[in-house]
Amino acid sequence: MSASASATARRLAAAALTAGALVSVVTLPASAADHARHERPKVQISAVQYNSPGPEDGSNRSLNREWVEITNTARRAVNLDGWTLRNEDGHTYTFDHYRLDGRATVRIHTGIGRDTDTDLYQDRRHYVWDNRSDTATLRNDRGRFIDDESWGHHRHGGGHHHGGRHHR
Repeated sequence: MSASASATARRLAAAALTAGALVSVVTLPASAADHARHERPKVQISAVQYNSPGPEDGSNRSLNREWVEITNTARRAVNLDGWTLRNEDGHTYTFDHYRLDGRATVRIHTGIGRDTDTDLYQDRRHYVWDNRSDTATLRNDRGRFIDDESWGHHRHGGGHHHGGRHHR
């Protein structure tokens, strides 16, 4: 091999290595971005018990049998501080210093009780969710829509309802 052919071969090899390094540098952020996208928090209304089982006598026990479940399907915990859960009439529950662990569910009861990691209480003395039709809407601390669940006359209507997750 001549000296010029050898130099050309070295230049081509160097160029190929440089191009390979650039490609791996360029693809690294894309794969990191893809990984981050899969890790984005996914919080949703996973179940609603809008019709309290048993007699609806207004007792605290009956009020606490009316609830909404919120599930975090991602692996990472989500800070729900300032998030809201609201019905169509404007009754709003605001999460206060609550962190929902990854792949966990919290149940928000209507009545009075002691908050735990898995159960929160609105501390209301009246029912919130209409048995015939209503919509539970979850918004983040900036007021951005996250999820909702409708039943009754909204069930087949417009909006962002989820079929198949209506619980009685």
